[in-house]
Amino acid sequence: MQTSKSARRGKEAAQHPAQKARAKADAGSGWYAWLARGGLVAKGVSFGIVGVLAIGVAAGSGGKATSRQGALQTLAQHTWGTVLLVLLAIGFSGYAIWRFVQAFAEREDDGGEKGWLKKWGKRGGYIGRGLIYAVLTFTTVKILIGSGERQSQSEKAHKTAAAVLGWPGGRWIVAVGGLCIVGAGLWNFYRGITKKFEDKWHTSEMSKPERAWGGRAGVAGHLARSVVFTLIGVFVAKAAIDYDPKNAIGIDGALQKLADASYGPFLLGLTAAGLLCYGLFCLVDARYRDVSTNGGTSGGARGSRRQQASVAT
Repeated sequence: MQTSKSARRGKEAAQHPAQKARAKADAGSGWYAWLARGGLVAKGVSFGIVGVLAIGVAAGSGGKATSRQGALQTLAQHTWGTVLLVLLAIGFSGYAIWRFVQAFAEREDDGGEKGWLKKWGKRGGYIGRGLIYAVLTFTTVKILIGSGERQSQSEKAHKTAAAVLGWPGGRWIVAVGGLCIVGAGLWNFYRGITKKFEDKWHTSEMSKPERAWGGRAGVAGHLARSVVFTLIGVFVAKAAIDYDPKNAIGIDGALQKLADASYGPFLLGLTAAGLLCYGLFCLVDARYRDVSTNGGTSGGARGSRRQQASVAT
């Protein structure tokens, strides 16, 4: 009898932190909100740096179009860059943890099997984004300690595609991966032209200029990301069709394709400006986004969120 009581107490003690984490996520408060907002700021800064560097290439000031990893390596060459890299590493790790907690806290919508599929689809998306930023955190730390590889994202894409193409059914896996990336590009296009991102903002707290300019930055930023992701997806799929891993590219490769095209400086400059806008959008998003789990559909939801936060605390 005593053993069963002890086991039950142990189970309750283990569940308590998980319940508290879920409560914070549901309310969008406390450490959970700090992780989300700090992560969004780091995301915005990283895209902004890529945009600034690409604008320099388009303007003919030298250098090459680069990915976020490449931008981080560029920062490491400056003394002040070390401090920024430390802050970015903290922000990236916060973003990754935020997405993992979101995946844990996601609840099933009413609607039976459809609700179950929607919940697990969202969870998969959160985990995928969390893994991307976990890798970015690892990359940033490696650069900080001086062991980061001087390898472009496209070179890494070549190696990954070559390895996967060697697997049984590898050609299909690479092709599906390319189509998924194209899908992400199309989703960014849809999200941009419909301003779907505003659904997650507390618009009642925004001034008219903040909402207007934040919305414009969001549209331009999502359209730029749509161009970049679609290009990456097309060339990854081409690597599968041609059975040539050298066709696969990363963000740096996509920007370089734009630079090499007809009217290259114009196209690259436009896309680079869009990526800079996306960085600014992320800063607005960090300030006004409803980061609570299973929420973010109403601009007037702040009052109820505050009540939930006080209960969760």
